[in-house]
Amino acid sequence: MGTSPQSSSECTLLIEDEKQQTTTTCTTRRTTKKSKKLALLPVIFLIYFEVAGGPYGEEAAVGAAGPLFTILGFLIFPFIWSIPEALVTAELATTFPGNGGFVIWAHKAFGPFWGSMMGSWKLLSGVINLASYPALCIDYLKQVLPIFSSGYPRYLAILFSTLFLSFLNYTGLTVVGYTAVCLGIVSLCPFIVLTLVSIPKIEASRWISLGQKGVEKNWTLFFNTLFWNLNSWDNVSTLAGEVDQPQKTYPRALLSAGIFTCLSYLIALLAATGATSLDQKKWANGYFANLAAMIAGKWLEYWVEIGAVLAVIGQYEAQLSSSAYQILGMANIGVVPRCFGVRSKWFNTPWLGILIATLIALAVSYMTFADIISSVNFLYSLGMLLEFASFLWLRRKTPTKKRPYKVPMPLPGLVIMCIIPSAFLVYVIVVASKTVYIVSALLTGIGIIWYFLMNLCKLKEWIAFENAGEKDADVADED
Repeated sequence: MGTSPQSSSECTLLIEDEKQQTTTTCTTRRTTKKSKKLALLPVIFLIYFEVAGGPYGEEAAVGAAGPLFTILGFLIFPFIWSIPEALVTAELATTFPGNGGFVIWAHKAFGPFWGSMMGSWKLLSGVINLASYPALCIDYLKQVLPIFSSGYPRYLAILFSTLFLSFLNYTGLTVVGYTAVCLGIVSLCPFIVLTLVSIPKIEASRWISLGQKGVEKNWTLFFNTLFWNLNSWDNVSTLAGEVDQPQKTYPRALLSAGIFTCLSYLIALLAATGATSLDQKKWANGYFANLAAMIAGKWLEYWVEIGAVLAVIGQYEAQLSSSAYQILGMANIGVVPRCFGVRSKWFNTPWLGILIATLIALAVSYMTFADIISSVNFLYSLGMLLEFASFLWLRRKTPTKKRPYKVPMPLPGLVIMCIIPSAFLVYVIVVASKTVYIVSALLTGIGIIWYFLMNLCKLKEWIAFENAGEKDADVADED
């Protein structure tokens, strides 16, 4: 059946009008999306809270090995560990700027199995790490409110603080990012005051103390504390899809956060150890508050307590965001079911990822702080060994791929750069306790079973999955 010239003209106008509306809608969506992307400053503070959040938590290193070794540790360890990890993150996060970060890197380097294992190790270490932050917060609060030392009050405090902080994360990544900026500045204020008040009281000879006589060195705790306080530079890579111009933002943010983090640790450590006589057995998590009271008085002790609570909030929010968007990224490449990537209609946040991470964190919150750190470090070490291998293999496998930021070294130099921190990762694994081995082996086994279970679900079409091939094509188009 034919059409009249007038009808044909009307159809053409309608089609052009629809195209114009579609273009306008897409442009509006892109503009809206861009306006919600994270800028440089929030990314700096999210990295800062992923890694440190302030000097809180470094006290155990002094208790384990004394002032001199701790000062040397926080001076040297960033060069051995933090800088190589940050450089790897800067190159890969700018080359593959999608949500999921290191999961995408392992997936592209070695295939879906190792992508899934990377996801399991890093996700479990991240959500177990979540449980340490409320525990650390309560360790500070119990100095002022002893009721939180043990029993039901402690468990209830951890439960309600975890649920409240998870809800805050649900309200949006932009809110979390700028909240991190405020929390970072405010939580450091008491340490700035502590440093200034300490200056007249500092005796430099105290810095070279090897520890008190009769107190044995606990090297496992010492290295685990250093590692826990200076790792996770790559965690923010899981948010790459939410960052404005990640190719430019990530290198700048990592450099700024690195300098900021190392200075905050060292300055507070030098002030506290130099201004007070050493009572090594008391140097445990929460002891900075007591030191503040000795140096300046009760008023500064309470201020440090408040700063600790604010820092923990920032650390929790940053880690939960990283874990939730990792789950979202895993859903995007078909490692986990599509439903795991569901976003909230109100806040556009991955609410199911937030819920899963929160529930796992609550499940392990009964563990002691030391056990939490050891388990986190073990699983994280496995993931980092795979991450370094992925970095080297991708550089060899795709040497011509456009890299907005590229570590300025040839492949042999990169191998040396990665071998040094890898040797430390092996050490962390070797010195782990039996409990940590059992827990880590069990969780790794669950990760392997999960991979084959997901493959079965795909084969039988029991659950809907994203097409990883299509996602790779989308990324290639973006590049």
